[in-house]
Amino acid sequence: MKRLALIAALSTGLATGAPVQAEPPQRVIALGGAVTEIVAALGAESLLVGRDSTSEFPPSVQALPDVGYVRALSPEGVLALDPQLILAEATAGPVEAVEVLKAAGVDYVALPGEASPEGVLAKITTVGAALERPAEAQALADAFSAAMAQVRAEAAAIETPKRVLFVLAIQGGRVMAGGANSSADAITRLAGAVNAAEGFEGYKQMTDEAVLAAAPDVILMMDREGDLAISNADILAHPALGATPAAQAGAVIRMDGMLLLGFGPRTPQAAAQLHRALYPRTAENG
Repeated sequence: MKRLALIAALSTGLATGAPVQAEPPQRVIALGGAVTEIVAALGAESLLVGRDSTSEFPPSVQALPDVGYVRALSPEGVLALDPQLILAEATAGPVEAVEVLKAAGVDYVALPGEASPEGVLAKITTVGAALERPAEAQALADAFSAAMAQVRAEAAAIETPKRVLFVLAIQGGRVMAGGANSSADAITRLAGAVNAAEGFEGYKQMTDEAVLAAAPDVILMMDREGDLAISNADILAHPALGATPAAQAGAVIRMDGMLLLGFGPRTPQAAAQLHRALYPRTAENG
């Protein structure tokens, strides 16, 4: 790896007394929406020469070359942009593509993957170190922590948390929902609610009986268009979802997917927005 070689060169220079000048990377590719947001928030957007298809914020990055979906990368497309540094989400893949990228002599830095505020702070620290911007990373981390403290205070004030079912998709009539240890579960809890999907981890299909037993007060979804969109009419027509308290009350919340589930610098904003949607009266009184 070029960066490892640089570290070795620095060590040699220190041992011999020879001056060694370290050059920060100037051509960076960000793979993952949260990664790109952090790079931009550190004031390093000008270093980006490419991004993946989930990287749409800030809007200005959409002008960059798109190397494809972060979990279905083509190494040829990434390497064609001649990057000096690749910053990638932990979920970047497939594994074979990542191995090719790592073997290509380009510095490849994988970010921590935990969906939590602590995980975001670890991402910020990692990106800041890779871009050699520790001061900017510390300032961003401090602002993030302050915003999260406010979010947590508002969530803690909720006496009767609502039950939220995050619906990722409806496939073959089955509801694909977010269980424990998913990003949907994490953001739901940060917003002061509880996850109505119980008994499984990650994103899995639920039986109609399980959906009915979950009895969500609110159905949460990503705001999608086209074939992936799920309308309120679709929800009501579903034999299980349509019978839930949430569907009967029309309690359906849709949010931008990357904002909601990305776990990047905007996570406090996402949790606050979801909190206000879940508890509008509390938000108004606050």
